[in-house]
Order: sequence, then structure tokens, then C-alpha cells
Amino acid sequence: MTTVTDEDIRALRDALGPLKDREQVAVRLLEASAKHSFDPDTELDWDTGAEDGKWFWPPELVSLYDTPLWRKMSEEQRMDLARHEAASLASLGIWFEIILMQLLVRHIYDKSVTSKHVRYALTEIADECRHSMMFARMIEWGGAPAYPVPRRYHNLARVLKTISTTPGSFAATLLGEEILDWMQRLTFPDERVQSLVRGVTRIHVVEEARHVRYAREELRRQMVTAPLWERRLTRLNCGEAARVFSVCFVNPQVYENVGLDRHEAVAQVKASGHRAEVMQTGAKRLTDFFEDIGVLNGVGRRLWKSSGLLA
Repeated sequence: MTTVTDEDIRALRDALGPLKDREQVAVRLLEASAKHSFDPDTELDWDTGAEDGKWFWPPELVSLYDTPLWRKMSEEQRMDLARHEAASLASLGIWFEIILMQLLVRHIYDKSVTSKHVRYALTEIADECRHSMMFARMIEWGGAPAYPVPRRYHNLARVLKTISTTPGSFAATLLGEEILDWMQRLTFPDERVQSLVRGVTRIHVVEEARHVRYAREELRRQMVTAPLWERRLTRLNCGEAARVFSVCFVNPQVYENVGLDRHEAVAQVKASGHRAEVMQTGAKRLTDFFEDIGVLNGVGRRLWKSSGLLA
């Protein structure tokens, strides 16, 4: 594993410039929250039915897009797969947001309850509660089942979040938020997609922008100030989280539920150059940031490579 010296940290600090004051960042985020927060229960028309001929997810973002199997599928089957994959991604989002809320609560446990930093963390937790309920309601609205992550990864996440360092928690936060955020930014303006799904993604994109800013600022601070052992463990945990996240991104049960052979579908997704490009493009802004602040080193970098998220 790469050894990072005090000189390396000083160089990193100089390259990144002065760290921003935690309280000032939190004040700006609280102001943005007051102006741009939404109640999905009243903001979205849940009583409307699905629109004929519209997708539940942009076809280019569906896992099998442009594979030999995709080309054999009827348009109806492709759209049904998109519906199930939207439910799978929403299920993944709920799982990840529940983990994130636990990590945020742990982060603020020993901090001043009157600080703006803690107040914003609590605001973000409230946002994530609404998002999880919104995603669950979208799954029900679309008529597809919920898709929990496989049990082994569900239990592995218990370990990862238990041993996670503070910078590791914020690195994992960004991993869960930024790739889905990139996909949702393509989804909400796409008129081919169901209006309600676009509304859900619009709300999530607007509110997640604040969450990403909060996590980036704190992770940047932690990678300068945390002790060497904590930075090393962060790199390892983050790399393993990337591997798990990429495996769980789409539950393979979706293929069986639309009448496809699971093993053939999974093999074609793994071999798909288009899918690899989609995932790596979605992760690029994040991996560039991680590269800049020293997260992608050593074994952690190799795990990121194996995840398929790092070009």
C-alpha cells in the first residue's frame, strides 16, 4: 500500500488551498435548504396513472442497452425492463440512504448540537427520510416489486458501516450519490420518460446537490487532517464499497421478471462496452475528485479498478 507522509499531506493541503470554514459552508447549505426543499407527497401527482408509450428510465441507461440480447427484445419488453430497473435502482437508493443516515448520525454524535454543521446534518437526514419514502412510493406506483440487495451484501454493509472512518463515511456517501445523480440529471429533462419519474428525479437532483457539497467539503477536510491509519483504512473501505456498489447496481432478478435468462443477461451486461462507458462516465466526476484528494491509492485503487467504475 502507498505510504503517505506528512510532506505528502502538506503538498495536498497546498494544492487544494485553504479549507473552508465548516460553519460558513453549513450556513449556506441551510439557506439553500430553506429555499429549495420539497415535500414529495404534495409536490408530485401520485394519483396519475402511467403514460402509455413512455419509459420509466432512459433506454440508454438500461443495463442491456445495445447488447445482442437488447436487439432481440421487443420494444414492449425493453420498456418493461426499464420499469423493473427503475424499481431496482430506487430500492438500491433506499438501502444506501438508510446506511447514509446512520453514518451521519454517528458523525454528529460527539459534536456541538448547536453548531450549524450539526444542524445541516440533521436537515440532510430529514431530506433522506423524504427521499426514501418517495422512492418507495415510486416503486409501488410503477407496479414493479422492490429489489433488495443480495443478503451477503446487505450483511457486508453492516460491517463496512460499523468500521467506517469519518472520511470513509463521506467517501461512501459520495459513491452512493454522485453516480445516481449523474443518471438522474439525464432523466428529469427527458420527455420520453414518465412525468412522475421525472418529477422524482428532479426533486432528488436539486436536494442531493446540497448533500454532495456537504460531503465533498468534509471529506476534503478529513483527508488533510485525519491520521495516516484513518486515511489508509478509508482508501480500503471506499474501494470495497465501490466494488459492492457496482455489483448491486441492478438486481439480476429483473431479467427473470421480464422473461429473460438471468445468466445470459448478466454475461452480456458484463461484456457490454456501452454499459462500461455509462458507469465510468457516471463515476468520472467522483473519481477525479477522489484522485485529487488522495483517496485512490494502493489497494483501494485496485478495488476501484475491479469494480469497473474507474476507467
